[in-house]
Amino acid sequence: MRVDAGELWSERAPLTRPYSIAYETVDAVELCYVRLVSGRHAGHGCASPIPEVTGEDVPACRAALDGALAELRAGHDPAAALAARPAAAAAIDMALHDLRARAAGKPLAELLGRVHGPLPTSVTIGIKPTLAEVLDEAREFLGRGFRSIKVKIGHDLDDDLERLARLRELVGARATLTIDANQGFGPTDLPRLFRALDELDIAFLEQPMPPAFDDECALLAARDRARLALDESLLSPADARAHAAAGRAGIFNIKLMKCGGPTPALEIAHVAREHGLAAMWGCSDESRLGIAAALHAALASPATRYLDLDGHLDLARDRGRGGFEIVDGLMVPSDEPGLGVEVEAWS
Repeated sequence: MRVDAGELWSERAPLTRPYSIAYETVDAVELCYVRLVSGRHAGHGCASPIPEVTGEDVPACRAALDGALAELRAGHDPAAALAARPAAAAAIDMALHDLRARAAGKPLAELLGRVHGPLPTSVTIGIKPTLAEVLDEAREFLGRGFRSIKVKIGHDLDDDLERLARLRELVGARATLTIDANQGFGPTDLPRLFRALDELDIAFLEQPMPPAFDDECALLAARDRARLALDESLLSPADARAHAAAGRAGIFNIKLMKCGGPTPALEIAHVAREHGLAAMWGCSDESRLGIAAALHAALASPATRYLDLDGHLDLARDRGRGGFEIVDGLMVPSDEPGLGVEVEAWS
């Protein structure tokens, strides 16, 4: 699609609820927004780089976006400018998808071939200093209608398992629980982790070990591999094909900021479907723009089984408005064209 003009801006957005995972504590995120214009239509995208996972920091992301916008304005393919910069690529890809769908007068999910109605999303509890904080946050989320809770673990296995047991006592059958270790453990911890899934009725375990241990996953029992989700180990369609061929996991956590936008994300989902695996659509801390783009792609994939699209909830400031609602934990996209997100102008 011809791009007549493009612009880029960025800003730091503090989090109203800072959180910890196995390898870092996060209290703010810097977002890079793009706007592409073609005729009377405009499409928007937003990048939220994940340097610990993809090696792309904010300056590298901005430089890639500057180069991509110059290429687009000149009528050239921006792929070379975006190489090895997946968050920048995601912003451009979602903006182009938004632009095409707006020009077609359709929500993006409809343009992609929607196969799902509204789906539930999980909401995340980070690693907290005290058990009381974990339980208080769970009560809050239940009160807001969420019925799927993801719990971050990875600092101390004994402490993690005790907190998970107390959390299950609190929520009972009111919520599905999943756990995400963010690479915090090793192969010797896996038996206890999978035993906890059985004992505490936890649906699945996400990324327990660093990618260096990926081959260990293929040695797990079939039942455990089916309940294993890969995140940091899954950055591209090529990764998806390799993991699927080796039989390392039953769930792929697909994030636009890792893989480069809706186009490669849907390629990963296609690999999952071909191999009978489940697609989980995740996110980083990011604008409604990125969340909406992931939601529309998820709704168009038959492999979609899980949503974990809560990364916008704790931004103190978000330029995006609308696009979807979360009603009793269900993500309901708007009927507006494109991503349905209106973006406040930079000033």
